[in-house]
Amino acid sequence: MGDGVRYIDGAERRARLAQRHRLTPAVRARTPEEVADALVALHGSDPATVYLAVGARLADASRTVPETDRALYGDRTLVRMHGMRHTVFVFPTACTAVVHASTGLTVAARERAALLKDMAKAGAPDAAWLKEVEESTLAALRRLGQATATELTHEEPRLRQRFVYAAGKSYEGIHSVSTRLLKVLGVEGKVVRGRPLGSWTSSQFRWAPAPAHPELDAAVAQAELLRRWLTACGPATEADLKWWTGWRVTEVRRALAAIGARTVSLDEGTGYVVQDDVDPVAAPPEPWAALLPALDPTTMGWQARDWYLAPELRPTLVDRSGNVGPTVWWDGRIVGTWAQRADGAVVWRVLDRAGVGREEEALIAEEAERLRGWLGKTRVTPRFRTAGEKELGG
Repeated sequence: MGDGVRYIDGAERRARLAQRHRLTPAVRARTPEEVADALVALHGSDPATVYLAVGARLADASRTVPETDRALYGDRTLVRMHGMRHTVFVFPTACTAVVHASTGLTVAARERAALLKDMAKAGAPDAAWLKEVEESTLAALRRLGQATATELTHEEPRLRQRFVYAAGKSYEGIHSVSTRLLKVLGVEGKVVRGRPLGSWTSSQFRWAPAPAHPELDAAVAQAELLRRWLTACGPATEADLKWWTGWRVTEVRRALAAIGARTVSLDEGTGYVVQDDVDPVAAPPEPWAALLPALDPTTMGWQARDWYLAPELRPTLVDRSGNVGPTVWWDGRIVGTWAQRADGAVVWRVLDRAGVGREEEALIAEEAERLRGWLGKTRVTPRFRTAGEKELGG
C-alpha cells in the first residue's frame, strides 16, 4: 500500500463491530428500530432470526417480542421485504426506497421475465392475462389490508391456475400462479410480508401492500446503501461489498467513488471506509459476550470472515450452503455455538478456548440465561441447521 494508507488490524475491526452493532452492554439499543438502523438490515430468511438478533442487542431483552411486533406490524417502522442477493430482510421503512432502487429492480426484472418464460413454455396464459390477474390481486389486497395467498385466491380465482415447470427435467414441478406472482410483486416492491399466521417463529406470512416510497435513481440509491453499510460495517473489501450487495463489481466501484470512500489496508488487502471513518477506534472498555442467532447480520456481514471466525470452526458452525448457525461470541470473535433443547434450556459450547477461561465462561452463561429468560416457553429451531447446533440441541 502507498504512503498515507492506514492499516486496520483485526483487533480494531472487532472493536468497531462491537460498538456499531450494539453488542456490548454499554451500547445496547432501546428499540428494534435502533437495532435495524445500526445494522442496516436484519436477515429475514428465518423469521426467528429477526427477533433473536434484536433481543441480543436490546437493553431490555424482555421487551423483544412485543416491541418487534409493534415495529413490524403496528407502527410499520420496520418492513420485511426482498433485498440484497434476492434474500428476505427486515429494513427500516425509511430505507425501503433505497433498497428497492439499488437492488430490487434488477432482480424484479429477472424474476418477471422468468415467470413469463416458464408460463409460455407450459402453454399457460400470456403477459396480458398475467397483468390483469396482477392488478386484480393488488386491488384485493388493498381492500383486505393483508391476506394470505389462499385468501387472495378467493378474491381472484385465476391465481389458482397451475402450470408445469421444467417439463421433462429431473427438477420438474407444478407451480401455481399465486406463488410465483406474489414473489415477483414482492421483489418489485408492490407487496411486503405482513403478520405471520402463527407466532413470531412462524414462516407462514400474510401479504400486505408495500408502503409508498419515492422512486430513486438506481446509482444514487446504490451510493446511499453502500454509505449506510460501510458506516455500520466498514472497513470492508471490494469482494465483501460485491458479495453483500449482490451487485456487479462495476456498480460497487461506481458507488465507492460516488461516496468518496477512503482506502485502508487490511489483512485481506485493500479495504474501504466512509470518508470520515479513518481514525483509530478504541476497544470497548470491557470484554463482552453474546449469543447470536443463525444468519445474524453481524455473523453474515462479510464474505471474508477469518478476522472473527477461525476457519477450523466452520465445519461445525456453517452448513453446506454457507449459512452460519447460532454462534457464541467472546470479545469480538466467534468461539462456539449454542442451541435450545426441547425443555427450553439454552445450551452452549466453547470450541475455541483461546482467551476463554472460567470468568469468560461465566459471562457467556449470563448471556445464555438472559436469552432463556425472554424466550420463555417459545422453542426455536433454526431453519438452516448446522452440525454443532444439531448435536447440542438433540
